Amino acid sequence: GFRHDVYVDPTSHSKVPVIMASASRERLFDLFIGMIDTLGPIVDVVLETSHYHHNGHQDYYREHIDLPVLKSILYDFEELLMNDGCAGIAVLNPKRQQEVQFDEHKLIIAYGSRLEPFERVLIRNDVYIDEKLRFITEAEHVHTSNERMYDQFMSLAMRLGMESEDGEEAAC
Repeated sequence: GFRHDVYVDPTSHSKVPVIMASASRERLFDLFIGMIDTLGPIVDVVLETSHYHHNGHQDYYREHIDLPVLKSILYDFEELLMNDGCAGIAVLNPKRQQEVQFDEHKLIIAYGSRLEPFERVLIRNDVYIDEKLRFITEAEHVHTSNERMYDQFMSLAMRLGMESEDGEEAAC
């Protein structure tokens, strides 16, 4: 199911409409791909890892990637994205001010002032609105990963030609 929410920027206090969604394992990755299809032909990507970052996470950035190229690479790393509790990805179109995140909890979160395209993808995939829906992020939970997943994460970052937030290129 999915529900609506609002993200409040801690600095500017501006509010951004949000959809939070969850689906069964069989649909989840294809649902994420369907959601990013609405963002346009060229997107930016952020990979997020909390591997070895006990008090936060590290981000890797890539601007201006063709969506078909990104999707091809993501399908190669579907197992990692579906199973690693320390890895997440966000795909965004800054011009449209829209973003779709597949977070480390395996939730899909869509941000933007126009949420209708995301709602259509969800409903077309039999994921319906439930404003009372609760998510794992609202309860006690643990994150799991392993060294193999971390190595795959770094391979994904390298394949995407990404740099970390401190300007270092991803390397295995």
